[in-house]
Amino acid sequence: MAFRPHPKGRIMNPKPHDETTRHSILNGTLHLALDMDGTLYKGSTLFAAAKPFMECLKTHGITYTFFTNNSSRSADEHVDNLADLGIEARVEQIRTSAHATVDYLKLNYPGVKSLFVVGTPGLRAELYQAGYRLTRAKPELIIVGFDPSLSYTDLCKAAYWIDRGLDYVATHPDFVCPTDQPTLVLDCGALCAAIEAATGRAPVATMGKPHPIMIEGILKRRQLSHSQLMVVGDRLYTDIAMANAVGVHSALVLTGEATRADMANSPFQPDFVFQSVAELGEALTESFRSTQQR
Repeated sequence: MAFRPHPKGRIMNPKPHDETTRHSILNGTLHLALDMDGTLYKGSTLFAAAKPFMECLKTHGITYTFFTNNSSRSADEHVDNLADLGIEARVEQIRTSAHATVDYLKLNYPGVKSLFVVGTPGLRAELYQAGYRLTRAKPELIIVGFDPSLSYTDLCKAAYWIDRGLDYVATHPDFVCPTDQPTLVLDCGALCAAIEAATGRAPVATMGKPHPIMIEGILKRRQLSHSQLMVVGDRLYTDIAMANAVGVHSALVLTGEATRADMANSPFQPDFVFQSVAELGEALTESFRSTQQR
């Protein structure tokens, strides 16, 4: 069954944190799970606050993982894209929905070795490096991801195998991809909707945010306790829903999709709301300075 976010997080009807609790959360944060598009940049445009914010994290010794539902790029390609925008990153600092998909397959389909993939060369590279054989002939499982150069033939072939009874896994649930261009970019969720309409079958699982596996992988690899990790993102129903489900702290930034008005009708509530990562950086600095003065 595909993962559906539900309102069971530990802060479903939050009260404003008092000053002591606020400082305790910020001072206890050792690692950030940083959404990228909508949080640090939009499309090909880096937000002015992004670079100073990254320097702020280094100053305070806070480590971070860039995480994203964008499975179209491999980890190497995400590093290159960040470099083009002026942000330094290493491959081990990247976690995408493709990595979460591999984690899910290893746990739930340990015997599967061959995949048919609707996706980019970047997604294919991640799956191949994880040990899977990519094939169009008699695959054991179908993977559907985001593909801006989608082949209609591949989409039809995937639907054919699914209609014949093969399971398929979606790398992430997003229906549209953020862009700074005058167009609507259809994402993985939209492709899965087309397949479901044609075959009557939904994905057996949908990875990426808000699936807890995205954050659980970071907690495990970084050997962090839940209180030491904070999710930072711009979407309530993915970034914040996931943080609520796992039980880690979260900060919503208003530089992407979500607005304060959206919060009034959402069951998914963050610990903090900031206009941008600049305000989050200021809050971290203020909290650390206040602690040092005690």
